[in-house]
Amino acid sequence: MGINMGINMKIIGITGGVGAGKTQVLSYIEEHYICRVVRADEAAHLLYEKGQACHTELVKLFGEQVLRADGELDRRKMAEMIFGDKLLLARVNAIIHPAVKSYILEQIAYERERGSVGYFFIEAALLIEEHYDQIVDELWYIHSDESVRKKRLAKSRQYSVQKTSDIMKGQLREDEYRSKCQRVILNNGSLEDTYKQIDSILGANASEWRKE
Repeated sequence: MGINMGINMKIIGITGGVGAGKTQVLSYIEEHYICRVVRADEAAHLLYEKGQACHTELVKLFGEQVLRADGELDRRKMAEMIFGDKLLLARVNAIIHPAVKSYILEQIAYERERGSVGYFFIEAALLIEEHYDQIVDELWYIHSDESVRKKRLAKSRQYSVQKTSDIMKGQLREDEYRSKCQRVILNNGSLEDTYKQIDSILGANASEWRKE
């Protein structure tokens, strides 16, 4: 499992349900370790831009009605058109997901050649479903209890109980995450406890890649 091109850079995938705290985990890692972090959502937004991989295909799919005056995609309009249309969503995903994976593979190759980071972290909600286990050396599952996640989402994103429940129903079950991931980070309590788990996992092997 994973890719080996001669540079000792470990590739780690970060996944977990909505509200589990993946953002906080990655922010801590970026602050304390010499690493590269790629978030699939941010990569997709780059690929939406005019002249990038997904732009032309999405315009073909939606029509020019989704273009703004500057020629860029109006993502809000796209989201409105996709809402409730499972077939259209599937067609959009068939364009975006392979392009994002190709982009990530290019960035992994770039960082391996550069040889200046010890870790390459990939964050995506669909790491397991999109078979990123074929790319990474390890999958980490960020776990928080459902009740904790609901409270977080209500506070940070003002999600209703119904909206949160609907999103959770569309994600993997607890046992599916655990069966596919090599590491589980428990993120129910204080962030300090979560950070200790991260440091313990990276451990002595990370000494040369830990920031002062």
